[in-house]
Amino acid sequence: MGFIFNNLLRRKPVTAITDAESHDSGLHRVLTVRDLTFFGIAAIIGAGSFSSIGSACFSGGPAVIFLFIICAIACGFTAMCYADFATRVPASGSAYTYAYVSFGELAAWIIGWALLMEYSIGNIYVAFSWSGYFVNLIESVGLHIPVWLTNNYSDSHQAFIDGTAGKMNDAWNTAPIVAGVKFIIDLPAIMINILVTWLVYVGTKESRNASNVMVIIKLAIILLVIIVGASYVDIDNWTPFMPNQFSGVMAGVSGVFFAYIGFDAVSTLAEESKNPQRDLPRGMIYSLIICTVVFIILALVLTGMVSYTALNVSDPLAEVFALKGIKWMLFIVSIAAVVAMTSVILVFQMGQPRIWMAMSRDGLLPKKFAEIHPKYKTPAFSTLITGLVVGIPIFFVTPKFVLDFTSIGTLFAFVLVCGGVLILPRNMDAKEKGKFKMPYINSKYIVPIITIASLVVIFYNDASQISTWEGDNIIYNIPMIVFYLVWITIAIFSFIKNYSLIPVLGLLSCCYLLTGMGWTNWMMFGVWLVIGLVVYLAYGYRKSKLNVA
Repeated sequence: MGFIFNNLLRRKPVTAITDAESHDSGLHRVLTVRDLTFFGIAAIIGAGSFSSIGSACFSGGPAVIFLFIICAIACGFTAMCYADFATRVPASGSAYTYAYVSFGELAAWIIGWALLMEYSIGNIYVAFSWSGYFVNLIESVGLHIPVWLTNNYSDSHQAFIDGTAGKMNDAWNTAPIVAGVKFIIDLPAIMINILVTWLVYVGTKESRNASNVMVIIKLAIILLVIIVGASYVDIDNWTPFMPNQFSGVMAGVSGVFFAYIGFDAVSTLAEESKNPQRDLPRGMIYSLIICTVVFIILALVLTGMVSYTALNVSDPLAEVFALKGIKWMLFIVSIAAVVAMTSVILVFQMGQPRIWMAMSRDGLLPKKFAEIHPKYKTPAFSTLITGLVVGIPIFFVTPKFVLDFTSIGTLFAFVLVCGGVLILPRNMDAKEKGKFKMPYINSKYIVPIITIASLVVIFYNDASQISTWEGDNIIYNIPMIVFYLVWITIAIFSFIKNYSLIPVLGLLSCCYLLTGMGWTNWMMFGVWLVIGLVVYLAYGYRKSKLNVA
């Protein structure tokens, strides 16, 4: 039993990865720091800014900007940890590879499995959002697609059962019957997945050029949205600033964090970067800073133009201009949304195959997943499988299910990346020119002092974070209690082991964001992990290149 347990924790030596990286991987090294920054922006500004930001504003009111700041801080600390890993381990695989060298094989597999949720399953949500904006765009120029070709089966069926008026119900009532079943599919979502899969399949350079053009277009249009929208801001709409208290702000964590999850996709492009140890960290950090500023300004403009209560819609940017009667902006917003979400799908569709490629090289997946196309120099088989993993569920899942499913997996990956930096020996070498090195700030006294002070303030002034009364019954906030126990434990280890402050803050920030996830999220994530463990034990454990049995 002990032998099996030790094998589950077997780690891949950093030297084995760096030695392999020094040889030709078969991929084209064509990406510069500008390209990587643009890929980061392409992944971050998309469905989050054009769709899920609406529900977040509805929950938190104008104070949702605090949630953007919290998420940005958490992602900022995490980005520093990614950057540190990218310098030490300049190879494809993102958090999967980083977990392999720090926590071991089982954790690496779990992260690889969780990243499948982030990239592939997250792209399903983006494809749904893209479809909605695309349909609005073509309808604005007089073209029309039957509603049963632009909606998903599950939501349409539910709308029919509930008797809810609208396009969903219309889709059910007008859909043709094929083999005794209502034929309802989201055709635009399926088509954009096929188009992007083909683009990623044929080459990194082609994908880079397309991404850079789309980023320039969408940033220009978002700037126009902010400028035009700012002239219609009514400061009375910012009152009350925090209508549902801080719990309302945190209720939007799934949607807001979903807007940020793309920055780590940059790290999957290590083996296609000209200088990964220099450019990957810069690309991640630059894109994160730019996008945070955009999100905060955009949230203030949206909640200033109309009441936050009007923003619980799937297309909030279009909704605010429709309510203000600015019809010409509806067309502009639709173009921006289509371009923005196309770029998100593109980057995520590039990231997932490279993670599978890394897992295949380690023996955890069949060799076919690591196959490089002889002409296009891309992980061809993995790219096609990614297209299928995104495309097939579009036929039967709903956008809300996918959104809740994605964010928790990403946060879990971020927690392990920050924790992995703490486990690896600190890099004591002097900083090499052009390479990133995380600043070391000793957390020995800082974290324990912050912990004690925070707990005193919380227990004496805001004990509702721990428990509340409902009638005669006391209701305990289990996620927050677990978070405080984790916080205290990390503070103790920080004092004993002199941990670096930045990864500690990243770890705590991401753990705090996890408290905003509901029980449904955790149950779905738990089921997903169990399925992944079955797959690993059935194949990866035995086939691993580190298997010494």
